[in-house]
Amino acid sequence: MSRNRTAALRGAAALLSLALAATACASEKATGGAQPSASAGGDGVKTGPGVTADTITLSLLTDLTGPYASFGKSLTQAQQLYFEQINTAGGICGRKIETIVRDHGYDPQKAMASYTEVSPKTAAIPQFIGSPMVTALKAKITGDKILTIPMAWATGLLGSEAIQVTGTTYDIDMINAVDYLVKEKGIKAGDKIGHLYFEGDYGESALAGSKFASEKLGLELVEQKIKATDQDMTAQVAAFKKAGIKAALVSVGPRQTASLVGVALAGGMDVPFVGSNSAYSPQLLATPAAPALLKDFTYVTAGAPISAPLPAYQKLITDYQAKYAGQTLDSGVAAGWTAAIIVGDALRKACEAKDLSREGIIAAHRGQKAWEAGLGGEPQDFSAFDRPASRASYVVKPDKQAVGGAVILKEAAVSDLAKEYSVPAAG
Repeated sequence: MSRNRTAALRGAAALLSLALAATACASEKATGGAQPSASAGGDGVKTGPGVTADTITLSLLTDLTGPYASFGKSLTQAQQLYFEQINTAGGICGRKIETIVRDHGYDPQKAMASYTEVSPKTAAIPQFIGSPMVTALKAKITGDKILTIPMAWATGLLGSEAIQVTGTTYDIDMINAVDYLVKEKGIKAGDKIGHLYFEGDYGESALAGSKFASEKLGLELVEQKIKATDQDMTAQVAAFKKAGIKAALVSVGPRQTASLVGVALAGGMDVPFVGSNSAYSPQLLATPAAPALLKDFTYVTAGAPISAPLPAYQKLITDYQAKYAGQTLDSGVAAGWTAAIIVGDALRKACEAKDLSREGIIAAHRGQKAWEAGLGGEPQDFSAFDRPASRASYVVKPDKQAVGGAVILKEAAVSDLAKEYSVPAAG
C-alpha cells in the first residue's frame, strides 16, 4: 500500500506496527480445515469437494501478518460475518457454511502451501489476497475448477473460468483516472504526468492503462518504478519535480502513497495525485501525511466506499460494528462483503440447478450477466472471463469525518477511452 514520508516516514512506521498488532482479532488465526466427508445428502443435489450433505466448506487465503494485514483482517471479518448470517438464516441448499482461514503473510511460497492444504476440501475461495499469489497458482486453480475471488485486479488474472476478478482491472482504473485529470484538473495535451508504480503485476497492469491514455491524449508519461519494500519516496518526488509533472498517478501501497504525497507537498510540488484502489487506507489519516492526502489525493475504484448512502452498506456498518466493536471500517469491509455475496449467490444458483460440484458452482456464477446487489457501481458481467466485469470507476477522496475515511467525489462512470481500450490477452 502506500503513503507518507518526510514527517510521514515515522507515521508510516507507526502505522505498520498498528496494522500488524491489529491482526490479533477474530480472524487473526488460521481456523477450520477438517476434511469433509465425500458423501452427499439425499436431496438430489450433485456435490463435489468441499460439499457434504450438511456443509459447504469455503477457504479464505488472506494476509493477516504481512503488508496488507489491516486489509486482510477487514476482508476476513466481513466475510465471516456474512457467512454467519447466512447460517443463522438456515444456510444455503440446506447446508451450513464452514470457513477455513489461512494467513500467507503475502508470501507466495506460504500461499502455495496453504492452497495445497485446503484445496482438496474446498468448494470455493471467496478471498485470495495478492496478485503474485493468485498468478503463481492460476493454472492450478483453473485445473482444480475452484471458483476463486482474488483481492487483486491485475489483467494477468483474467482468462481463467475459475478466477473472477471483480469490477475493473488496474489498467481500466488508470485510464479513467487520466480522463478525470484532463476533464477536471486542467491537464492538457503536451503536459507531463507522473506514474509511481510497483514492479510486478499490479504496477505493470496499471502502467498499461496510463500509457494507453497518455498516448491517446497527447500527454508525456514520466515513470517511476519501485519495489514493494521501498518506503521513502524522496528520490521519486525529486525525479517528478525535475521533470515538471502537472499530476501524478499512484499504483503502490498506502505507505508509499503517504510518503509520495507528503514529501511532494512539503517540497512545494502541489499537484493532484490519483491512486489505484490499493493505494489508500483510512489508517493513513491518523499519520502526519493526513493534511497532504486530504488536500491533493484521490483514488479510483470500481467499488463504492462504505460511506456511500446505500441501504446495504448502512446495514453492513451496523452489523459489523455490533460484531467487531471498535474495529476500523475500511475498503476491506466492503470488498470482503461484496465478494462473499458473489460466492453466496453462485452457491444459491448452483443449488437451484441441483449441482454443487465445482463445475456446477462455476457454471452458476458465469451465468450471471448483470450482477448487482444494491452495492452501487455498474452491474457486473460475469459471463466472460477474458475481460473485466466492469469498466466504470468511482473517483473517491479521503475524508476524516466519513465512515471508512473516504467519500465519493465522482459517481462511477466509464470514460470514452476505457470503452475503446482492448484489455491485453491474459496467458
